[in-house]
Formats: sequence, C-alpha cells, structure tokens
Amino acid sequence: MQAMILAAGMGKRLKELTRGNTKCMVEVNGISLIERALRILDKKNLSRIVIVVGYEGQKLIDYIATLDIKTPIRYVNNPIYDKTNNIYSLSLAKDYLCQEDTLLLESDLIFEESVIDALLDDERPALALVDKFASWMDGTCMELDEDDCIVNFIPGKHLDFSEKENYYKTVNIYKLSSHFSANTYVPFLCAYEKAMGENEYYESVIKLIALLETKEFRAKRLNGQVWYEIDNIQDLNIAESLFASDEAEHLDKITSRYGGFWRYPKLLDFCYLVNPYYPPAKMMEELKSNFETLITQYPSGMAVNALLASNNFGVRTEHIVVGNGAAELIKCLMEKITGNVGFISPTFEEYPNRCCEEKRIIYKPHKELYRYDANDLIKFFENKDIESLVLINPDNPSGNYIERDDLFLLIDWAKEKGIKLIIDESFVDFCDKGLPEELTLLKEDVLKRYQGLYVVKSISKSYGVPGIRLGILASADEELIKETKKDVSIWNINSFGEFYTQIMEKYNKDYTKSLRKLKEARKELAKGLEDISYLHPYPSQANYIMCEVVGRQARDICCALLKQDILIKDLTKKLNDGKQYIRIAVRTKEENAKILECLRNV
Repeated sequence: MQAMILAAGMGKRLKELTRGNTKCMVEVNGISLIERALRILDKKNLSRIVIVVGYEGQKLIDYIATLDIKTPIRYVNNPIYDKTNNIYSLSLAKDYLCQEDTLLLESDLIFEESVIDALLDDERPALALVDKFASWMDGTCMELDEDDCIVNFIPGKHLDFSEKENYYKTVNIYKLSSHFSANTYVPFLCAYEKAMGENEYYESVIKLIALLETKEFRAKRLNGQVWYEIDNIQDLNIAESLFASDEAEHLDKITSRYGGFWRYPKLLDFCYLVNPYYPPAKMMEELKSNFETLITQYPSGMAVNALLASNNFGVRTEHIVVGNGAAELIKCLMEKITGNVGFISPTFEEYPNRCCEEKRIIYKPHKELYRYDANDLIKFFENKDIESLVLINPDNPSGNYIERDDLFLLIDWAKEKGIKLIIDESFVDFCDKGLPEELTLLKEDVLKRYQGLYVVKSISKSYGVPGIRLGILASADEELIKETKKDVSIWNINSFGEFYTQIMEKYNKDYTKSLRKLKEARKELAKGLEDISYLHPYPSQANYIMCEVVGRQARDICCALLKQDILIKDLTKKLNDGKQYIRIAVRTKEENAKILECLRNV
C-alpha cells in the first residue's frame, strides 16, 4: 500500500497565507497540514508516499526534508500547475497508481488518524470516503443506497437543500486498488482528460465509474471521525478549534466563539440557554415560506416595531423599546447610569461588564445554595450608596427565584429610596409558580407603580430564537425609553425579527405547551443529576441547572463531555468561592437522557 498526495495547487482563497507558500504548508495550531498528514501516514507501514507538487514545489520539498519522515517519499512535478487542474496532476502520477494499492488524498485536508484507519480497515478495493452532509461543506455531494453504492452525484451548484438529509459529502480521500486503477480508473482518466482537457477534475472520472452498472466503486461512510477541508481563513479558524493540541485548548477555542455552533453540526449545546420546544413546526414553516420576501426587503423602523411589541406584551408603545437582542438594550440602559450600581454575584455578567468596576457594589448570598430573597437584598443595600440595582429573576446561573409578591416589596423599597430598579425576567416564563401572564412584570399597572422600574426580557431564551436577536425593555420612564429608541440604529431589527413579532401572538398556545414540556424535562433532568455521585444540583426555576462538582474538577468534566460533542458551562471561575461548578441547560428529554448517560460514564 502506498499513499499519494496532490499538492500542486496555489490555494488562492487563503490569500496572504499562501503568498509564497503552498496551501499544505499553512499551519493549524502551529503544525502544517502536510506535516500532520505525513506523520499519520508514516505510522501505516506504507511502501512509499508520492507527492505531486507544483506551485512553490521546491520550497515544499525542502520543507518536507526537515520533517524526518521514515516512509520513502517520491515527488512528481506539475510544471503547468497554474494552467491545469487536479486531473492533470493525477495523470502525471498514473503509473504509480497502477503499481500498488493507493490511498489518494488532497493536501488541503486536516484529519484525525482514525479517518485513514477507516479506509485501511475496510477490505473493499475501491472506496470514496464520505461523511454526512453538513452546512459547512462545499462542492460535490452524493446519494447512496443501502449497499454503499453511489446512485447519484450532485454538483454543489445543483444541491437541493431541502434534500440535504440524504446527501453525503466526499472527503477527497480515496482507496484505489492497483487492479482497479490499472484496469478501470487510469484508462477512464486518460480518456476523460483527452476528451475534456487538462483543466478538469479527477472526481469527474470517479463519478463516471461509480455510476456504471458494475458497481465497482463504493462509498465508505465515516462515523464521527473528525476532518475538515481548508479553503479559506474561516475554515482555518474552525480547524484550529477542532484540532486543538489538547482537550483543554479545544474547550477554550470552542467556548471563546460565543455561538455560531452550526459550524459544528455534531455539537450538542448544553451551554447556551434557549427553549428547545419552541418555535413550533407550523411557525417555522411560516417563517420559511416568507424567507425570500424577508431577505430582500427592509424592515420597518422603531415606531412599528414598538407597536408590535406593545401588542404582544400588553405595554403602551411609549413604554417599550425593541432591541437587537436584550444585549443591545442592556448596553444602552447601563450607559445611562452614572452612579454606583448594585449587583448580585453570581449573575448574568453582561450587566456588571457594562459598569466600571469601581462603581459596582456586590451582594454575595450567604445562604446555602446561593439562595436569597427581597429582604436579603433590602437589608444589604439599605445603607449602600447606589443609584441603581440590577436583579436577574430567575438569576443566572443559580436559578434562584424571587416570587412576584416579594418583587413588589423590592419595587416599593426602591421607589422609597429613589433607586432605579432593573429587573431582567428573561427566564421567568420557565417558573413553576404560575403562567407567564401571572408572573411577568410587563404590565402597565406594574410599570406605573414606579417610574424607576425597568424590565428587560430576552426573546431569544424563552422563545428559542437566539438567531433572530430580539429583546425588549419596558418602563414608565418615557423619557428614557424615548432616548433609547434614538440610541439604537434606525433599522436595529432585521425583517425576520419584525416578522416574528408580527406572527408570534397566534402561536401563544404552542408557547404555553412548550413551557409545560420544558418544566417536565427540567424535573427529570434534575432527578437524574441528583443520582450522579459527584454532582450536587441546585434547585432552579430557569431552563438550566447549576451543579456543584464534588471530588472532581469541573473543567475535566467539561473536556470529557466535549470529546463526546457535548458542550456545558464551567462556572468555577465565575463563582470563585473555592468550589467547583458547572451549568447544564435543559434540552429535550432525549437530549437530557444522553447527557446524563455521558455524565454517569465520565
């Protein structure tokens, strides 16, 4: 068995990174693509490795000579790499193909060793390595039958994304037996090159052969092995997180992205906090059916969006402002505060992060399990010099909840003291204490009770639409609401966000059902966590559960779960009390069962 690597291309899409370097010399976390590939192949007892070079070929040859690869390496030069495509590069090395069984791969790939093992362990003579299609993949896809025969090739420009669940993507790693190459592939390669020219792709030849009735060429499906194709700097960025040097670095690189996890289609996100039971399928269909209209037309201005929010939340238009996520409104609101601000620790850090450290007055609950109530807050802040007080209710990450009657006690105290009271109720809909309309402070009579009350709500979290970016701020302080509407950009909400608020009222019953399902799932997840010996889950009225980790390191648990494509939050540094903590979001019952199983096996 030999290996053959096609490395003649210029890699123009990587721009500065390939100016004066071949694409395969680009580094991922300090190791070049070609070095990673060669070190894996060097372990496989191959007779030789054939590398087709072209652009900066001598530089690549000289570089490889420094790597101390034990397997013999042979080079084939493509002198017209800038005028040809990979069909010509492969045809230059066709004699090698006929001499031995070959692992054929392209040089812009990064992969773990098990990817190569998947081909070597399969006895079938002619195989294309494929993986289930995911959103990050470009290029030709295929459809397979139950015998791994390729029944259709679909060029990238002809992909029907409504059928994507049926697609597999070629990894561009192949196994070709010498018999298959000599008697089938190379003759087809030569004929195709003669007929179509040298500026074609060898994959087109594989397509022709795969669709013959002989079914000589099959697909080998990957099963979770990690690989990535690097065509541009975005791909390079993703690859650096997937192929971190160790588990801890892998965790850091993933969490530092703060989202965008559709780029990791296998990742199950128990870190970010959204309702997994909403939106309903019918609502998604309605959004999809209007996609073209929404993406090609401007949204309305703030006046219209405030009117929509007013209708949905029962608050007068002059008392409510819509934000590009609650984060935009938090920034605007906190910038208007000049004096000291009271915070609870731990809490949602977006608020204290928007306040300079010397102006923060911090209350740390002394009760067990980070519990506190309105009286605790009043007692602590009674003699503190604060202009404002921020309360997340239920709080993040503790899940502590102050009931509505207690909140009125706090509101009346703040009114008496002249303290602005900011209450973020992004998670209140998940409480067991009543229906959302019974628990919310988003009511005119409540807002008018104290003009210095400001209620923030993230639509992303409770309604399960973080990608749309919606949040609201409500207050009877009409001057501040008016100023906030001026502060945000004229089109701070996109057309999808506006349309969502336009249709959300008719799905209220579905929303109530989703909350009921989530509360049931939370109850089962909490019970399962209690049965895990090294975890001590805290009671929660939100869609997440904070757990103290006993006898182990929270970071180690996070790393172990990430190896199984599950992401959770390490809270240890955030709480900083000498103990270890994690936070686990509540997802569907099936997904919760999966994380419980993984936690039991850590």
